[in-house]
Amino acid sequence: MINKYIPEIKNGTSQNFFLMAGPCAIEGEEIALRIAEKIVTITDKLNIPYIFKGSYRKANRSRLDSFMGIGDEKALKILEKVGKTFGVPTVTDIHESHEAEMAAAYVDVLQIPAFLCRQTDLLVAAAKTNKVVNVKKGQFLSAGSMKFAVDKIVESGNEKVFLTDRGNTFGYQDLIVDYRGIPEMRAFNVPTIMDCTHSLQQPNQTSGVTGGKPALIETIAKAAIAVGADGLFIETHPDPANAKSDGANMLHLDLLEGLMEKLVRVRQAIL
Repeated sequence: MINKYIPEIKNGTSQNFFLMAGPCAIEGEEIALRIAEKIVTITDKLNIPYIFKGSYRKANRSRLDSFMGIGDEKALKILEKVGKTFGVPTVTDIHESHEAEMAAAYVDVLQIPAFLCRQTDLLVAAAKTNKVVNVKKGQFLSAGSMKFAVDKIVESGNEKVFLTDRGNTFGYQDLIVDYRGIPEMRAFNVPTIMDCTHSLQQPNQTSGVTGGKPALIETIAKAAIAVGADGLFIETHPDPANAKSDGANMLHLDLLEGLMEKLVRVRQAIL
């Protein structure tokens, strides 16, 4: 299915799920290339279609002193270099309408953050770039409500839409995943992805820094594949404890290959 949306993606005709993975934020060229090289090696070995993920800027931080980025153009050029170096598509998130055209010049997929999934101007601006648009489901929305986000993009002339589940608000400081949402969103005839790391966040901590439960990433991912998710979104880093953003819920890069091997077997079992 993925090669219908991104024809040039490697392993696009395989029966595997596809993977969006990389660091939360672009921290620098060397580490971005190192992470991408490792993931490309794993996904090529296992015949998994792969899209490199990295945020060029983090606008939705709790605290003013939180890391937001290394500079828009600098980070976007790193994303472009990763794509060209390894021959993989790339994805980054945008937060305001004017960012859509700028980011689209460097990446293949534009991602709409969950908190912004109802922002009509943002969705329309992303759609008009004719790039693939990946919309994360708001923590405050039902899966069925995401039909309207799809409609906004399609009615703006772009049928290349992905939807990503990232859990639902459960009290003030936790999230829970309702796996009924995966088949419900797939019924809109769009690829549906499970965000295995952000769905384990523990937001609104008194420190102003989001917590997480990365030990459960494998559980979330296995269940998502079992219920038919088309793709997985995983933030990963060689040193999560010292990552500049969202380290509390990222997967250690050294654990990715073993996890992917297990998930490929789960995928094969349900086909």
